[in-house]
Amino acid sequence: MKLLFASLALTLLLLAGCSGSGKQGGNVLTVAATAVPHAEILKQAKPLLAKEGVELQVKVFADYVQPNTQVAEKNIDLNYFQTKPYLDAFNRERGTRLTIVTGVHIEPFGAYSRKFKSIDQLPDGASVTLPNDPSNSGRALLLLAKHGLITLKDPTDEMATLKDVTANPKHLKFRELEAAMLPRTLDEVDLALINTNYALAAGLNPTKDALLIEGKDSPYVNYLVGRPDNQDDPRVQKLARVLNSPQIKAFIEQKYHGAVLPAF
Repeated sequence: MKLLFASLALTLLLLAGCSGSGKQGGNVLTVAATAVPHAEILKQAKPLLAKEGVELQVKVFADYVQPNTQVAEKNIDLNYFQTKPYLDAFNRERGTRLTIVTGVHIEPFGAYSRKFKSIDQLPDGASVTLPNDPSNSGRALLLLAKHGLITLKDPTDEMATLKDVTANPKHLKFRELEAAMLPRTLDEVDLALINTNYALAAGLNPTKDALLIEGKDSPYVNYLVGRPDNQDDPRVQKLARVLNSPQIKAFIEQKYHGAVLPAF
């Protein structure tokens, strides 16, 4: 009988340890992020959150799909890597209900070249690579349109596609690839439009190396994202407050020198 009670007690302890959002329980919070700058910012947030009694565990991913999939499947509590247009498109296409917790920073999107020092040098028929996901593809096209390289049917459409290009005076030849692959194309193409997190990871300095770059008024905030069932969790709200704290704002400003901007 004692063995039976001991077994039951152990089972209850194990079940309690597995409770909570995601696969974690107690005061542990897991966050999926891309390496730069998201995981770097979370690393700075970790000791601040520990003072609030919450242990932060960061899971680094190299792509934009798995961080959302893992949160939707409740394997991970939150993610931090994406803009609202990307999140909206993901939810719509995958039938998920991921939700914004708080905005943290802005990464001005840029166009890069290893062959040319100025966008004016871009030749007729130049090869151009851009992201293949709808929100970032649209963002790349808007940047090109803003600088007169192409004309779009609707120059304000965040989800514009190549089919919406109505004029291409330089006869640019476009190729869409997974966003993480774009820095690797710089030796092969004339121009590559690259998300700042991947540009930074590849050793590029957006404020110095980009031939074109979004301004400080970019609406593409990067958000901490969760689910309807955990967005109001006290641990999640503590992390949101830390990520919007003066300490994190100072870190972003000092670390990235304008390549990444606080959104608060």
